[in-house]
Amino acid sequence: MGIQFPSKTPQILFTIMLYYISSVSSDYTDLVYRGCADQNFPNPSQQYSQNLKTLLNSLISQSSNTNFTKTTTGDGTQTAIFGLYQCRGDLTSDECHTCVSQFPKLAKKYCGENAIAARIQLNGCTVRYEVVGFPEISSTEMLYKVCKGGDAGKEFEGKRESGFEEVEAGMGQGSGFYGASSGGVYVMGQCEGDLSGSECSECVKSGFERVKVECGDSMSAQVYLNQCYVSYTYYPNGVVADDKASTPSKKQGTAKTVAIVVGGTAAAGFLVAIMLCVKSVLKKKPKKYQYGG
Repeated sequence: MGIQFPSKTPQILFTIMLYYISSVSSDYTDLVYRGCADQNFPNPSQQYSQNLKTLLNSLISQSSNTNFTKTTTGDGTQTAIFGLYQCRGDLTSDECHTCVSQFPKLAKKYCGENAIAARIQLNGCTVRYEVVGFPEISSTEMLYKVCKGGDAGKEFEGKRESGFEEVEAGMGQGSGFYGASSGGVYVMGQCEGDLSGSECSECVKSGFERVKVECGDSMSAQVYLNQCYVSYTYYPNGVVADDKASTPSKKQGTAKTVAIVVGGTAAAGFLVAIMLCVKSVLKKKPKKYQYGG
């Protein structure tokens, strides 16, 4: 027997639980937020559970080869389950695999074994699944935000806007991951891999607009939409030596490659931008958000 969804909007079905991370660690497996459906698989749930297990095994296997995959297990049946993952564009294949591999235990820990939909956002990847037929939301629906600091100064807005425009243009050229720097403002954007260049550009544009509304002149911010996210960090006095020193040396090769892609951004500076843009810096405090709420 299939799942009967209420006629109400998906806000009542999927509750986002946000955990603000107290540490400034940039570990790509750190939890940013999680979302769990309010409904569970109907009884008997064996076929759903088997399909979910098969789906997650497939996603984890694929994560060693590519940074984005979406697939459906049990397609054409009432127990079909859709899932996808997206790794951050600067992760290696091994890092992507490690990141995606965290999902089963985290989904079980936070959502239980029978939730009909779950989403886990880590610093380095997002993974989600849902039963086929689960109510959809807009690609630009905001799921999570972090705003830190304020009163960035008179020159800040123009510098930030220039960075936003460069990243938006880069996304429009078909790059699902793009970074830029403008006068000490380091900006990054990431889209899900199945968005076209124009769709990705529109998604990050919406993200930047939400940043300005939600975070104002904050010194740093992250906004996660349904199918993309954007981040920025402002250093009015430049990147300090301590920040450079704290950057893991294993990332240097990746940083240089990304710097070339974004058109000459200094490798060390851009690397710091990547590390900073994925930090969660508020005190650890659980907070409930309804999906799309």
